[in-house]
Amino acid sequence: MKEEPQLSILITAYREADTIGAALAAVCRQVDLASTELLVICPDQETADVARRYPGVTILNDPAQGKPAALNLGLQQANGKLIVLTDGDVLIDADAIRPLLAPFADPEVGAVSGRPISTSSRDRMLGYWSHLLTDAGAHLERLRRDRTGQFFVCSGYLYAIKAGLVSSIPLDALADDAVISHLIGEQGYRIRYAPDAHVRVKYPDNYRDWLTQKVRSAGGYAQPIIAQSALQMRSFWHELLNGTWPALAYPRSLRELLWTAALFAARLHLWTLIFWHVRIKRTPLPELWRRVESTK
Repeated sequence: MKEEPQLSILITAYREADTIGAALAAVCRQVDLASTELLVICPDQETADVARRYPGVTILNDPAQGKPAALNLGLQQANGKLIVLTDGDVLIDADAIRPLLAPFADPEVGAVSGRPISTSSRDRMLGYWSHLLTDAGAHLERLRRDRTGQFFVCSGYLYAIKAGLVSSIPLDALADDAVISHLIGEQGYRIRYAPDAHVRVKYPDNYRDWLTQKVRSAGGYAQPIIAQSALQMRSFWHELLNGTWPALAYPRSLRELLWTAALFAARLHLWTLIFWHVRIKRTPLPELWRRVESTK
């Protein structure tokens, strides 16, 4: 008889037949399959067919109503005491899950974030932006807040939560990782950072895709469930006050300094679009949640 799972791993995917296999293989190599529940949530047959080749995988038929609906399905079906959440188009490192789960030895910990590593080329402007935002931005901010015991938002590319703390999120949530982090933090649990739990991510390589992805992710912070929370991490003013110096210190060359200046202009453009779509126009989720092809 198969023992009750100690760990559930939820992988959300949409038309990820080319990458889901590598994502699952990376997971299977570092967990005890006898005590681990592997759930792949996807709406398309091609992704499901590839996922079924891996031992112990359960396919959950995503109703194709957006990622929040897919996550709700996975959270309701998961039986493990701890739940790891990741995506079908990223690749976790060979020893990422162990450091990700280690902080749960402290009963006050409710969630742990992994560390995204950009696989995009630093020799191109959009690739450089991805390195700056993940290294000088999110990584340093999470390190600082983790050391001081402050709240921060987990990375949706790889994070783990204690079971029973979140059963569902709003279907219109743009930043599902931020919503889940806030729901856990507001219950009094601490969120920790596991900088050695690396997950490899390909970021957008053109400006249109970059804006599409960032309006969706950063726009979630302007939605009421996060904007009205007492716990805050991200906003236009926070970026301006806390992100300017690390960004200016990051370039290694004049070219990268110019690309950094271009990023400041792009972030201003981004937050203007967010204000328009989320606060003024209230654009519905399906219009904002568009597939970003250049990240695949």
